[in-house]
Amino acid sequence: MAEHPTGIPILLEPLVTRVLAPNPSAFTFTGTQSHVVGDSDVAVIDPGPDDAAHIAALERAIAGRPVRAILITHHHRDHSPASRPLARRTGAPIVGAAPFAPDYEGGRSDAAFDSDYAPDRILDEGEGVAGEGWMLTAIATPGHTSNHLAFALPQTRALFSGDHVMGWSTSVVSPPDGDMTAYMASLEKLMARNDRVYYPGHGEAVDNPQRLVRGMLGHRKQREGQILRLLAASGALDVPAMALRMYVGLNPNLLPAAERSVLAHLYDLQARGLVREEGTAWTNTA
Repeated sequence: MAEHPTGIPILLEPLVTRVLAPNPSAFTFTGTQSHVVGDSDVAVIDPGPDDAAHIAALERAIAGRPVRAILITHHHRDHSPASRPLARRTGAPIVGAAPFAPDYEGGRSDAAFDSDYAPDRILDEGEGVAGEGWMLTAIATPGHTSNHLAFALPQTRALFSGDHVMGWSTSVVSPPDGDMTAYMASLEKLMARNDRVYYPGHGEAVDNPQRLVRGMLGHRKQREGQILRLLAASGALDVPAMALRMYVGLNPNLLPAAERSVLAHLYDLQARGLVREEGTAWTNTA
């Protein structure tokens, strides 16, 4: 798409350059957005998939400058695999989200995760990396994944929000690693900050982040209400039936993701004592 060119470094502000990876899909929108941060030396945030053309584009954006770190918000396969070839080429350490391979359903690992991800350093809340005239600080934002981080650039009050807050859609929250309770708490955490702009992993920059986050919280609370009203009217429903009624007109290819989101809401409501699970069906507790 002409308005979303891949492989071309685009300067978003003096310290931030964006490079779009050529991996568009129903889940990645126009593709994964990698960000090069800094001036005389740089960091790379979410280098994306292990795609030769994209890695070459990142090297053009780096332009021979020292790379202090390769930062990872979370190790989904559209965000972290390029960290390894880029680290070999630049000598930079891979830092950020903790590694893990979630196992469930009898030992099946989540195929969305980059199982080879192995950071040189895990960043906890408030830790970060710095270069000449810039610093990136980790902000723990679990929910989309249990290990998700955002990175704050205090010099310009920018936040690299990964997949927690995106510029085109709400995040998929897929249990058991995705957790709606944690996701909502992370949104509330961001509401308490004064960031000027978000640079997400997918979609355009968010110039009024407080308004967007407030809307996302409201959207999720509306989904809660939908679930409770459906169960009150029907007595008991399973997750696929709820998703069909809640996401009318949705692309059928996206229904499995919608079902995971409904399940995440149900687990959150269950923890609050509002619904209960009965076999494959769910009912209100009242």
